[in-house]
Amino acid sequence: MNVLFIEDDMIETMKLQRAISKFESKHKIIEAKNGEEALEILNGGTPPDIILLDLNMPRMSGLEFLSVIKKDERLKYLPTIILTTSENRVDLLKCFEIGIAGYIIKPLKYEDYEAKLKKVFDYWEISELIKG
Repeated sequence: MNVLFIEDDMIETMKLQRAISKFESKHKIIEAKNGEEALEILNGGTPPDIILLDLNMPRMSGLEFLSVIKKDERLKYLPTIILTTSENRVDLLKCFEIGIAGYIIKPLKYEDYEAKLKKVFDYWEISELIKG
């Protein structure tokens, strides 16, 4: 599975890489540090199978990024899963209103983070994905 991971925090990026290295299935992770960089990636090639998106980023927030891709005919059906520390109910509702596939709150304990990610990846491996 090809995954676009949009996250500005290097520690979070290393955490994700460490977690997925333990999974049986191998996934290709494409990294972007903000929404603008992610849009360049999306407009420059084959769309990923899923997007993992942080909400709190510089230059273009996760919500702004979501608004842009959901208006794009080619990108609007990409499953986008929010991976954030925000437990703000307003953020949660706004994300679902725009059209996300899931909202995951990053747990503090690494083991819990890895377990949540494993469930996300397991689900999307068996789900029918739109191929670009």
